[in-house]
Formats: sequence, C-alpha cells, structure tokens
Amino acid sequence: MYPAIIGFTIIVTALTVFAAPLRAGDRVTGTITATRSEVIARHGMAATSQPLATQIAVDILKRGGNAIDAAIAANAALALMEPVGCGLGGDLFAIVWDAKTQKLYGLNASGRSPAGLTLDHLLDKGLKTIPQFGPLPVTVPGCVDGWFELHDRFGKLPMADVLAPAIAYARDGFPVSDVIAHYWKIGGEARRKYPGFADTFLPGGSASQKGEIFKNPGLAETLTQIAAGGRDAFYRGEIAERIDAFCRETGCFLRKDDLAAHKSTWVEPVSTNYRGYDVWQLPPNTQGVAALQMLNILEAFDLRAMGHNSTDYLHHLIEAKKLAYADRARFYADPDFAKLPIADLIAKPYAASRRALFDPHKAARAYPHGDLNVQAADTALRSGDTIYLTTADADRNMVSLIQSNYGGFGCGLCPTGLGFGLQNRGALFNLDASHPNAYAPRKRPFHTIIPAFVTKDGKPWMSFGVMGGDMQPQGHVQILCNLIDFDMNLQEAGDAARLYHTGTLEPTGEDPSAQDPARAGGVLALESGISPQTRRELAARGHKIVDLTGPFGGYQAIRYDAENNVLIGASESRKDGHAAGW
Repeated sequence: MYPAIIGFTIIVTALTVFAAPLRAGDRVTGTITATRSEVIARHGMAATSQPLATQIAVDILKRGGNAIDAAIAANAALALMEPVGCGLGGDLFAIVWDAKTQKLYGLNASGRSPAGLTLDHLLDKGLKTIPQFGPLPVTVPGCVDGWFELHDRFGKLPMADVLAPAIAYARDGFPVSDVIAHYWKIGGEARRKYPGFADTFLPGGSASQKGEIFKNPGLAETLTQIAAGGRDAFYRGEIAERIDAFCRETGCFLRKDDLAAHKSTWVEPVSTNYRGYDVWQLPPNTQGVAALQMLNILEAFDLRAMGHNSTDYLHHLIEAKKLAYADRARFYADPDFAKLPIADLIAKPYAASRRALFDPHKAARAYPHGDLNVQAADTALRSGDTIYLTTADADRNMVSLIQSNYGGFGCGLCPTGLGFGLQNRGALFNLDASHPNAYAPRKRPFHTIIPAFVTKDGKPWMSFGVMGGDMQPQGHVQILCNLIDFDMNLQEAGDAARLYHTGTLEPTGEDPSAQDPARAGGVLALESGISPQTRRELAARGHKIVDLTGPFGGYQAIRYDAENNVLIGASESRKDGHAAGW
C-alpha cells in the first residue's frame, strides 16, 4: 500500500469497495457473504493473487511436481506478473507441512543489512528514520536463496523445469491484470526518477495498463541463469557482480560480499491453541507472534454470542489488537541481536494479565507494553505490499509462502538489465541505538510478512495468509474467528467485511498523539459491509473511524478436509487471483 500521513489525514489507495451486505436469498447455498464458491479438488490445489500464476502452479502439479515445486514456480511467475508486491530483490518466509515426516518446517529467507553501512553514518546524515526510497533502505535479497532452500529440502522436479514457465512468460509477455495495473501506475510514478526503474517497469515511459502485454527480457535472462547455475549464480556469480557495480554507481551500500555471505535460516514455528486448533506462525524477526497474542486474549470471550461484526465483537478485537501491538512495538526484532521473550508473550497466563487491562465498553487511548524485563524494541509499521500464495499436492504436502519487496516495487533502484528492483525493507529499522531493532550491519530488520498454518489433533487443517503490512496479524485473527467462532466456509471467511486499525506508534517509536492528540488510540477503518449502526456504536465507545479504501489485506487459503480426503481452496475477492485445483 502507499499511505501518506499528514497530521490526521490518511490517504490509502486500493480497490476495496464492497457492495451492500448480501441477503440470505441472494445465494442458494446460504453462504451469504461469499462472492463465489470454494474450490474443491482431490489431487492438488493452488491459490495465488494472479490467475496465470495459479495456473502455473497447477500445471507443475500435473507434471509430477509437488507442492513445494508449485509454490516456487508460482512465486517466480508473480515476480514477473506482480512486481508491485514481490520480486527477486525481496525476501521470503514459508511454512511447509511435510507429509513424509508429518511435521511443520519454517523458513526465514529474509536478508540482512549491508556490512558497509553503519548507524553512525545514518545519524550523521541527520536522519530520524531510514527513507523509503533510494539507496539507504536496501537489504540483501533473500528470495532466491529461499527458493533453493525449499527446493533442496523438499523439491521434486529439476529447478529448470520449475522456473521454465516464468521464463517463458517474461520472454514472450503476459497481459497485466486489473488490480496489479492500478498499483503499477501508483508505484511507477513514485519511483520513476530512480536509476533503472523506468527502463525496467515503465516501457514506453508509462506503467502498463490493464490488458496490455508486458515483457521483461532482463528477468527472463536472470531466471535462466539461476535455473542453470543455482543460487550461486545469483549470490556469487555474474548477477552478484552486476548488482555490486550498480550499487557502487548509485550510492547503495550493498556489495557482492554481502550477497555471498547471505544464508536463509530454518526455524521452529511457534503456536498457540485457539479453541482446539493449533495456530502456527514464524518467530521474530516477523510479527506473527502478534496474531497468537491476539487469539490468546480473545479466547476467554464468547465471540459467537456477540455476533459476527457486531459492536461488541469488533470492540474486543480492536482492543486485543492494541494490546498485542504494544508488545510488538517493544519486543520484536532479530533474535540474533536481542534476547526475545517469545515463550512469555504467547503464554496463556500472560494473555490473562493483558486481557484484564481493557474496558469492554470503552476504547483505550493506549496500553503499556508488558513488563517482561528485556531490552526494548520500538517500531510500528503500516505500509507494505506483498504476495501470499499457498499450494497442496496429492500426498498432502502443503506450503504457506509469503514474499515481498516491502513497499510496492521496493526502493526504486533496479540493477541494470536484471529485470527486478531492490527491496526497501531496511526502512523498518529503528535509529535509536538502545532498541533491539536498531540498525546494525548484517542484521535482519523487523518484518511484517507472515505465513500461517493451522493443525488440528496434530494433522494439517489449513494453510493461509493475509498480506498487507500491519494488517496481517489482525487479518489472520479475523479469518480464524470467521472460521472457528462463526462457522464460515473458507471463501466466506475471506469475503466477509473486515476492519483495519492502525496506530498508535510511528516507526520512530514516537506516539503520533504527541503531535496530534486527535490520533490518540489510533484510527479505525471499516469495510462497507459493516453496518452504519455498528459504526455509530463503535464511535460512541471512543474509536476514531476514518474513511479508507484499504488496506484490508489479500487472503489465500487451502484447507484439508480429512474426512473426505479432499482439498478446499479460497482466494481473495479484493485481488486479481483465484484458487484452482485438479
């Protein structure tokens, strides 16, 4: 998303405009909030935010590939087809259910800051935050290494076969889809002046329109080299040399040595049990723990009795979010640089102590973070453009994968002729040296992107995600409550109207209400499917409601129905994509 925040004015562009709520008679199935039926298949399933990428994933499954191959192939296609949210210059996280070992595996494929850039250099420039655009927010791209870590451990087809569809589309072209074209125009104008950007993403001097054919021969060649030479072609070979040379010319601190030193990390997913379902997230440097904290707080309340999207339900959801995000702002960072109290944060007794802080009838202006006696981190993050996809195969391997440049196309710098831009994830570092999320060389910044997974009785139940900056944990929780508390089906759970709350801390750690008291307690956006009466009642409780047309997230999901031994897929109605199976 591309928020511009001036005082109390918040402008966010998106294509999320909901019609009036459906009535029971509008759908013969009775699933009154679903835009379409779930997809059900036996042999495999894919759900992505671009229809051609979904088809590529299904084709890979039909050719004998597994869910891991399909996920990599779809991600490579989205790097071409949805560069407004992802690409080879960005980072990746994944959770894999491996049918053979009956176990979940977590991959942190996020990159680190350049070794040659220091906090003192940033402070000497008089910066209070790292800028979104230009050379300073660049961190090592982790995506390609993530592909090869996943493939080396779980893949089945040769990587050349996996990348072949994306290479063909990059060479021959593809028609740009609707929502992506919208963001292409916005993101393109913001980055037009940066080196290499227009040559890569503005053919003929303008953004590609809906239906226009876009070709990216530079990306086709880059992917061809990666398919032939593996990860070293990107991190140690000619591509790395060209990135290094470009960065030296443009004032970026990223070097070939930074690329060569990069490695992904296999991590243990963390979980909490919510009403009999084990919900899994990856630990920091991601924000996934916030979703688990919210669920722990909400579990004590009878949400079903309150009613879906009722005033009471939404109020409890918002206050739980505020409590969890107060801890997120203080305690989440790169675990290699700070001791993080993750077990304490997701403990049920801790949730009970946090739950006791809020008034069920009045919005709080702010909550204190928990007293866990560790070094503080302080960051809060609204924006972020991302893709989320999920795949499953006949053996019931399942992949939950999220990949992002952070803000749209990233920092705007596009290494000459390579067909992709560099990410701006480093903008999320804090510049206060006392914070665990403070900038340091070869350190991972706090990350907003989070894949999720749900098991029940030790077996796979659902792979899902909701992309979109700090919307992600609150989006995850709304999906899970829709499914578990309100008995919605997989598509209905994604289509139901959502809320988005933002505030109260800025990325600098400052409370915006210190400059603008009107923003104390944050602000709340509600999709139009939430009734006017509920809006009035929330406002009466002290929630500051603003008109936003986003960001309400981008959802994909696959559920395994063990009773019928089938896969069920759903896709975000707010995006271009779909779910498909075979």
